[in-house]
Amino acid sequence: MESTNRGSATPVQPARSIPARKPPPANAFLTIAWMAIFLATLFTAWTPNSLFARNLKEQLRLILTPQPGAGAYVTTPQPQLRVGIVAGHNGNDSGAICTDDNGEVTLTEADVNLEIAMQVRDSLVAQGYQVDLLNEFDTRLNGYRAVALVSIHNDSCEYVNDQATGFKVAASMDTRDVNRAQRLTDCLIDRYQRATGLAFHAGSITADMREYHAFSEIDPNTITAIIETGFLLLDREILTARTDVVADGVTQGILCFINNESVVPTPIPTFTP
Repeated sequence: MESTNRGSATPVQPARSIPARKPPPANAFLTIAWMAIFLATLFTAWTPNSLFARNLKEQLRLILTPQPGAGAYVTTPQPQLRVGIVAGHNGNDSGAICTDDNGEVTLTEADVNLEIAMQVRDSLVAQGYQVDLLNEFDTRLNGYRAVALVSIHNDSCEYVNDQATGFKVAASMDTRDVNRAQRLTDCLIDRYQRATGLAFHAGSITADMREYHAFSEIDPNTITAIIETGFLLLDREILTARTDVVADGVTQGILCFINNESVVPTPIPTFTP
């Protein structure tokens, strides 16, 4: 039976759906997170001693400047290292002279020294070094400053005996750093012998080599050595026909010293006049 008391009934409102609250956009969370990190970093940087410091702008600049991530490398230009190469006897005299049976000059030490020195210079320049090619009595030697200076010479063209073959190296022992001077000597001996196969002729190192004039002319902080790359008679073939091998031996000896490469010290006999 249908009720007739309709007027007393409370009207029922139709159900209305409530839209779900949308989550904030993802970038909003990122923005909030970055702001939190920024504020935390900012207040960490503001210690009581620096809160009102004059360099506040600089602190802010450092904080806001992007920094390299982990594993990133920041490279800065390195200054060129200077190396001096003396072409023995050049600009002064011929040095040792080789003649034929008729007394005609066939070879001079100065020419051999210069060819080797130029190839050493070119090789070092190609590897980024600043190189000065110097004459025997070069005015630039006075107070000369470099990471190393090597003077290139050769021994006599006269026949002495069948053992007059090989090379010699001597360094200034009056330098302020005897250990580094000895190391330059060791590097030249080791690398030159490896490159050329020539023997180290230590027994014929003379007082003239140990008291080489440039040793007392250059800046005392410059490490220097003199090398006689061979004997012009018995070693003539390698000195003139394979000059590139000779020059490479000298170059590698210099690089060994500059780069602090491993080398076995060579016993140097004490010179007795």
